[in-house]
Amino acid sequence: MLAPLAYGLAVVLNLFVIFIGVRFLLVPQAAAAGYGVPAKHDGDAAYLTIKGLRDTGYGILGLALLAFAGAHAEAWYMLVVALLPLGDTVIVLRHGGTKAAAFGIHFATAVVVFINAALLFAL
Repeated sequence: MLAPLAYGLAVVLNLFVIFIGVRFLLVPQAAAAGYGVPAKHDGDAAYLTIKGLRDTGYGILGLALLAFAGAHAEAWYMLVVALLPLGDTVIVLRHGGTKAAAFGIHFATAVVVFINAALLFAL
């Protein structure tokens, strides 16, 4: 029962990161607002594209690790990747975003990713 939950959550998290990345590539201004810090209309395009590529790549890498290296490798990956939403929490707080966005989106994501890492390590 634990394996389907751990693997299922890992797949969902990786697909969600891919979705976020693609959203930053296709509708960057809306994606930035959803991130918690709206982007300026003049000058942030490159950074928004970088975020889109980063997130898409991280999601694809996570799926590849899960498929080809197994649960233990994915667990280590999730443990390391959980640092990114923790950093995003700080970024949102330092750049005028709301505490609700910082903690409700980014910190909560980090917690879920840490939980998924623990579930994958338990397999």
